[in-house]
Order: sequence, then C-alpha cells, then structure tokens
Amino acid sequence: MTTQTLGLEQNLYDYLLSVSLREPEILTQLRQETAQYPIGRMQIAPEQGQFIALLVQLLGAKKTLDIGVFTGYSSLVVALALPSDGKVVACDVSEEFTTIARRYWQQAGVAEKIQLHIAPALETLDGLLATGEAETFDFAFIDADKSNYDGYYERSLQLVRPGGLIAIDNVLWSGRVADPQVQDNRTKRIRAFNQKLHQDERVNLSLIAIADGLTLALKK
Repeated sequence: MTTQTLGLEQNLYDYLLSVSLREPEILTQLRQETAQYPIGRMQIAPEQGQFIALLVQLLGAKKTLDIGVFTGYSSLVVALALPSDGKVVACDVSEEFTTIARRYWQQAGVAEKIQLHIAPALETLDGLLATGEAETFDFAFIDADKSNYDGYYERSLQLVRPGGLIAIDNVLWSGRVADPQVQDNRTKRIRAFNQKLHQDERVNLSLIAIADGLTLALKK
C-alpha cells in the first residue's frame, strides 16, 4: 500500500500535486492526522481521492458504496462531491478508526450523507441485496481486506446499476503482483482477482496506474 502514486520520482510527484491537487483543508487535516498512525499507509493518496471525486461527478452519482472506511477519507471525498441529497453507504469493522471518520464528516458538514455500518462488509452488502437495493447504486469503492475482494466485487456488481462504476484499490499492490518471487497469500489473491476482472465480460475495464493501482469496472 502507498499514500502516493507508484513509480514517480519525488520531484515529479510534487510537481503533479502542485498543478493538479485542489484538496479542501478538511481533507488535508484528516490525511495528516491519519499519517500519525502506524498503519497510516492504508490511507488513499490525495490525487486518487480527487480522481474518485471527479468520477462521481461525471457519473452524476447520488448513491454510493464505500467498502473499507478506515479514517474516512474516501467517504468524505465522495460525500463532498455528491449533491445535497446524495448518500454514501459506508462499511467497516473498526469502531476506533471510524470514530475519527465520524468527527471529520461532522466537521465537514456531510455526516447526514453518510450511513455507516459497523459489521463485516459482506454482511452489510448481503443485507442491502436482501432489502431490494440491487441496481440502485451509482458507484462503489472497494478498499478493504484483500482476501474478500472477490466477494465485495460480486456483490457490488449486483448493487450498482447498469452504467454504474466500481473502483477497486491496491490492485498493483506496491508492485508485488508483477514479481514472480512474491508468492504470499494476499498477493496471489490480488493476482487472481486481476486476472478474473480482465476476463469479465459483464464490465468494461481499465486499470489505472494511480496511487497503488485502481481498477475501474463499468457495469454493462
């Protein structure tokens, strides 16, 4: 995992941010607080957050999924991009880190847009399907435990509408997916997931080399 785009020299990355990033102060504060934690590298990169916000606006999204909240950056960046009647259904299992998220959502004035579920995400997603919410979401962002990526993807594919977009983070896995010497379980799972999506005719596909790799899957 990485908090900036892979493969760029620092001076070029700094230049990229200097001519592109328009990060609201509340997001900067959240990112800086998150960086103080030992697992702060789980935070998405700011240029990635801005890209996701642009995608949400291009879609005209009103109802979105955030699978893997951590300290709330991705939920917040999407909520800020949504219209006043927009909604984020957010899934996480950590009370500790989502307490930070809630604080920033409140400060940003978007808490009413975000519906947080503290439970295993597969349970939450299955619950949404069971209550008739299939094909009612415009966008889904998957950035949670890698062992369940396939389950999150399959349920998201049912929940988003035709023409809806699923974005999946960490698909380049700090470059380890391309190293045949790396054979740990999580890396192998991400490799298999990437291969599956490459062959999945239910979506139009593009893997973007931003941050730690972001796959975009547009439901047909």
